Amino acid sequence: MPARDDVYDEAIALQQAGNMSGAVEKLESLVSEEPDFALAHAALSVFYNKLEEHDKSVQHGRRVCELEPQDPFSFVAMSLICQKAGKIDEAEQALLQARQVEFASRGTA
Repeated sequence: MPARDDVYDEAIALQQAGNMSGAVEKLESLVSEEPDFALAHAALSVFYNKLEEHDKSVQHGRRVCELEPQDPFSFVAMSLICQKAGKIDEAEQALLQARQVEFASRGTA
């Protein structure tokens, strides 16, 4: 079985070649085997957003935030995804969390 990074790279190559559905299929298979692979969830969130499958996009965005709670970018991305999905309250909450994480990281540096 190929390493998860190799499978991820294959999915990105598919997306860059214009095969979004193939990329999504490969990434979904990857996260079913590697459920804690945040980078794959992040890519799925972006790809589903581009496909306007907002519920799936938000689902994977939430997973990224669960897996990377100390990364403010995860929450900024989640905010943007939620805005596009029309989930304004959740978008605002994610942006607030991004600010809190950023503030906390500055306080401990």
